[in-house]
Amino acid sequence: MTRRIAIVGAGQSGLQTGIGLLKHGYQVTLLSNRTGEQIRHGRVMSSQCMFDRALQTERDLGLNFWEQDCPPVEGIGMTVPDPERKGAKVIDWAARLDRPAQSVDQRLKMPVWMDEFVRLGGELVIRDAGIDDLEELAASHDLVLVAAGKGDIVRLFERDAERSRFDKPQRALALTYVQGMAPREPFSRVAFNLIPGVGEYFAFPALTLNGPCEIMVFEGIPGGPLDCWQDVSTPEQHLARSLELLRTFAPWEAERCKDVQLTDDQGILAGRFPPTVRKPVATLPSGRRVMGIADTLVVNDPITGQGSNNGAKCSRIYLDAILARGEQAFDADWMSATFEAYWDYARDVVSWTNSLLLPPEEHIVNLLGAAQESPSLAAVLANGFNNPPDFLPWWLDAQACDHFVNDHMKKGA
Repeated sequence: MTRRIAIVGAGQSGLQTGIGLLKHGYQVTLLSNRTGEQIRHGRVMSSQCMFDRALQTERDLGLNFWEQDCPPVEGIGMTVPDPERKGAKVIDWAARLDRPAQSVDQRLKMPVWMDEFVRLGGELVIRDAGIDDLEELAASHDLVLVAAGKGDIVRLFERDAERSRFDKPQRALALTYVQGMAPREPFSRVAFNLIPGVGEYFAFPALTLNGPCEIMVFEGIPGGPLDCWQDVSTPEQHLARSLELLRTFAPWEAERCKDVQLTDDQGILAGRFPPTVRKPVATLPSGRRVMGIADTLVVNDPITGQGSNNGAKCSRIYLDAILARGEQAFDADWMSATFEAYWDYARDVVSWTNSLLLPPEEHIVNLLGAAQESPSLAAVLANGFNNPPDFLPWWLDAQACDHFVNDHMKKGA
């Protein structure tokens, strides 16, 4: 008997999981609150820089349609301005990734994946799902996965207070998609600027609807000078505010932006949300259960760029667990155990990301500074974005971190 799976949400994890299941002979119903055309013509949704391990989960399903067209992100760079001298830097280094990262605008990606889902025989339903829809799906399907990053149905999943360090947003966030930015030499990179007491700015190459672009990401400490988007009402004002912030806090980045223009009027975004971990099983009024996946359950601040990476990796874990279940029931114990398998990975991503939202501890400042002197240390820091558990436990432990740094410095490389 063919098993029937329902998925609510047509983002990274929902579509990737749905397509994976179709390729293994499952019947899949997917609910999206927007058509592909509405997504394509809507506002940007994220910055979605995906590193190699996450990209591999797409390649394995034949979903890497933009591999040849997307400009590569070849490295990671870190700059910390000197708070005493405008235009000067106290830390400045860059290192290559072992394998390039990529960022494909989700307005480009998700409509194509939706078409692929339908081509493979999936049932795509355009509807803004509520409790009644979940009840209907749970009654007619063997398993319901909720892959909606926000909205009322996400609130069905209880916040996990023990695993959620924060209960308020830690950054005011803004994205600006632009074309005409001068490239970083000698290799493209995520140009990360850590501005003490103010927030963060980073930019990297991407592919959007009308070709290659750069995505500018602003992360402002609430109440600080980068928390400044509430009075911006037009795309032109958003770009002007972006450039004004760079001239003030990262003038070397403003130098790259002399000729920039917005990719399109929908290539901007501003908002804030609290990093949150939720419990994986929600019980509907009928007593039937539904299961959360990816951002529904673990949502990180984008400061470490892990959102789409987590979505892809969570999808792989869930897909493998569903296939391994065979004909057995997808009961609450299985749901919890499957999420815990993902949490074994995600807990380190959460710990690392949360640590960067707090004022940096002395050993982290020393670590970032030492990477200027040690190319091997800089390479470790750059490539950790591909697999954040590589950072732990030493990232969070001052003594272990100092030992780690000293080992690299002794090697003189």
